[in-house]
Amino acid sequence: MEALKPVQEQKANRVINVLSIAIPVAVAVLLGIRQKIDLGSWTTILPHLNAVINSLTAILLLIGFYFIRQGNIAAHKRTMLMAFTLGSVFLVSYVLYHLTNQSTPFGGKGWIRPVYYFLLVSHIVLSIVVVWFVLRAVYYALSGQIDKHKQTVKYAFPIWLYVSITGVIVYFLIEPYYIY
Repeated sequence: MEALKPVQEQKANRVINVLSIAIPVAVAVLLGIRQKIDLGSWTTILPHLNAVINSLTAILLLIGFYFIRQGNIAAHKRTMLMAFTLGSVFLVSYVLYHLTNQSTPFGGKGWIRPVYYFLLVSHIVLSIVVVWFVLRAVYYALSGQIDKHKQTVKYAFPIWLYVSITGVIVYFLIEPYYIY
């Protein structure tokens, strides 16, 4: 793809920056809403779906890494776009769950408690950070700016993989405390 004109690049950067701030702020605001919307009991399955999505995302990230190491750019692109799509579905599902259900308190005791909270806090912080990197990496790849894509992915890949894996671990740690 030909190089983008400076104006197009500025617009893309602005959109990425706005989304990177707007998404975490919107999620935080939605999590803070005390009055939940009643869409029915089916929404209680969403954390389980989210764990599956996070698991599949982690697998796709590793497969995408494998494909790029093998030089299979087409398979890498498809795999990474699937991971990006799953991330988007996860975000919608996560917000929908927290709009309709109270947060589940962690009931673990002893040594597991600080482990859980360390994983949870690092997961949350890095899930905020990774939005900017992932949007930028996808943008650079789709606009043909492969050198910039590679530079961005040095950070995006390990952070995104960590967020996906810790999301599943946190789910398994809190799952016994969900009320159905």
